[in-house]
Amino acid sequence: MADASLHNDDLAPVPPERRTWGLWHIASLWVGMAICVPTYTLASERVAAGMSAWQAVFVIALANLIVLVPLLANGHAGTKYGIPFPVVVRAAFGVRGAQVPAVLRALVACGWFGIQCWFGGLGLWATASVLVPSVSVPDTTILGADLAPLIWFFVFWLINVFFIWRGMESIKWLETLAAPFLLACGAGLLTWAIVRGGGLGAIMSQPATRPLSETFAVALTSGVSFWATLALNIPDFSRYARTQRDQAIGQAIAMPTTMTVFAFIGVATTAATVVVFGEAIVYPDQLVTRFGDPAIVAISMFGLAVATLSTNIAANVVSPANDFANLAPAKISYRTGGLITAVLGVLICPWLILASAGNYIFIWLVGYGVLLGPIGAIMIVDYFALRRRELIVDDLYRRGGAYEYRGGVNPRAMIAFALGAAPCLPGFIVAAAGLAPSSVPAVFHHLYTWAWFVSSGVGGVAYYALMRGRV
Repeated sequence: MADASLHNDDLAPVPPERRTWGLWHIASLWVGMAICVPTYTLASERVAAGMSAWQAVFVIALANLIVLVPLLANGHAGTKYGIPFPVVVRAAFGVRGAQVPAVLRALVACGWFGIQCWFGGLGLWATASVLVPSVSVPDTTILGADLAPLIWFFVFWLINVFFIWRGMESIKWLETLAAPFLLACGAGLLTWAIVRGGGLGAIMSQPATRPLSETFAVALTSGVSFWATLALNIPDFSRYARTQRDQAIGQAIAMPTTMTVFAFIGVATTAATVVVFGEAIVYPDQLVTRFGDPAIVAISMFGLAVATLSTNIAANVVSPANDFANLAPAKISYRTGGLITAVLGVLICPWLILASAGNYIFIWLVGYGVLLGPIGAIMIVDYFALRRRELIVDDLYRRGGAYEYRGGVNPRAMIAFALGAAPCLPGFIVAAAGLAPSSVPAVFHHLYTWAWFVSSGVGGVAYYALMRGRV
């Protein structure tokens, strides 16, 4: 019998009749999540850091092919058993120990939720500035943010809260509706860049300003870490897939291709702005306000808002809503968990994370890869190498079963997680605290540069060594 401290309707296995997501729904999910401002700027910021235009696009493509592997692997259990991430991870960490990886994943999602709301708010602000230029807002700063964008941040935040309240079916509807519209918007931006920039060859001829050996590691690691979040909680979506084929092929055809194409559009369009306007305009909301025609600006900003909304609701609400529900299933529902996410997304002050490219790329993206990498690796090793894809579902929802370990916690998983994160922590602390690089030996800076790969590799190997013969 299920334990009330481990079970509610939102965490329970999805019955076969509710597994209605086909290949197109999964693919649309990824189109909706991948087409967003952070994807647009991910490659162009790598160009600003010294890569050539083609190098930046290539490294984004490679990073997404790499992260596709854990996405497909961790999605398998969700589809086979209909269970979400915080329940899947109980098999490795224990029915109570699973709260640690679930909360870590949730907190990262809260940060991303706030970041996406900030981008969405900037889009609304840019639209209002063009359509109603006579309206002014006092020149006031609150907690490091100007008042005008802060107001629109909360407007966009409320739109997100509406979809949180409506639940999972509204997400399926939003992603399916948004996908073709977002692809059309991307095609429109690329067409503008090619026509106004003097041809694709001209705008993509941006040369490298630094050797590839100096830029490749951070670019690849940050690119992989970008979706290291979903590599953990992909069961939250794959549990609704009709078949393994739907979840696997849907992800494979949509995620790496959409990420690469939209990153390419970001680089090409940014390069074209140098030709057209004489300066690099990295953010799309700033670009479309230069178009002049209010109708074009309004349509473009609507596209930006839909792109940001579809990404935020799917990527940054579903997981933490389930993760927070996992803390106290009898008291916290999916809806309540989503509202907790929304509140924490404000309290994290996302505009401070985005204050500089260094904060965003080297501290935020690379930094959370230190923590999420070993969790994903432990899940894959546990499910495929040790359990051979066989879980006792009833025991995932009760105390005293196969996943009780010691008081509901698997100490070996905790040790493996700590061992995975440990080599990268000194480098992260130096970067986050702004300390002098000489504060730690150079080897720790190199380890942190490859954070997701190091933490995943060490965590996975350590877990296998500690658990072999015990499952």
